[in-house]
Amino acid sequence: MLLLAGALLTPLAVAEDSEAAGAAETRSDLRAQVLLDRARFSPGEIDGVAGSNQAGALAAFQRARGLTASGELDEATWAELEKEPAPTLVEHVLTAADVAGPFVEIPESMQDKAKLDALAYGDVLEALGERFHAAPALLRELNSGVDFAAGATIRVPNVRGDEQLPKAAKVVVDESDGALMLYAEDDSLIAWFPATTGSEHDPLPIGDWKIRGVAHDPVFHYDPSLFHGAGPDEEKARIAPGPNNPVGSVWIDLSKEHYGIHGTPEPSAISKSESNGCIRLTNWDVRRVATAVAAGTAVVLQD
Repeated sequence: MLLLAGALLTPLAVAEDSEAAGAAETRSDLRAQVLLDRARFSPGEIDGVAGSNQAGALAAFQRARGLTASGELDEATWAELEKEPAPTLVEHVLTAADVAGPFVEIPESMQDKAKLDALAYGDVLEALGERFHAAPALLRELNSGVDFAAGATIRVPNVRGDEQLPKAAKVVVDESDGALMLYAEDDSLIAWFPATTGSEHDPLPIGDWKIRGVAHDPVFHYDPSLFHGAGPDEEKARIAPGPNNPVGSVWIDLSKEHYGIHGTPEPSAISKSESNGCIRLTNWDVRRVATAVAAGTAVVLQD
């Protein structure tokens, strides 16, 4: 199996600022998104722009901290977010492995995708975006004029990377909240992630289920009979692994046949688009979920 995202698991080469400097930084939406991500209340793709995923993460964070769940950045929320001082941005020196690829132009149709040996990243900015949970456009803006080549020093969001989460006793996916939550045995909230949870034609299968297993770098077996809107001439296809695979870099199989929790090649669309009934997260968030669950973990899908 190809480990195209393997570089994401290596330690970040960063220059950490002091705690005092982190606490004294100018408060902004970018800073809030980084601190939420570090606190395991994911804003989805970090882009520095206030939006629905940031508001959802803030409201969940506020509820968990006993604050008014407004989804807005007030003084009490900033005080909670900054209890663990950290700089918003850190420096990363690009290595040869960071920029080596392979990079692939991803076609639109499933039949054309099936011709590829790997659904790898499209370019270095997409690869770095996944590594640092950031929109490629934000990385370009933060590093205006920088050539993204080995040896260059770039500024990136100060995320924790692919951390190991505590084991979850239960996964809850809430359709109205547009989120997936992990709970411990004592019912305390471990983490909150924005999620795409279905569509009018393929609604979320409400009920109690279990996880059957976790597959990293999965092959996707496309069956047009299972997809509303598939063309009449489309055929079954085997789509190779990679971060741009239709189910991303992780598939968490559910006891409901044909349903799972998985990643996506389009992190900016999480909670803003529809799915075919499955639960879709960013690739980095589903990798975090995968560290907390195993075969037999309870899953509650609710509206």
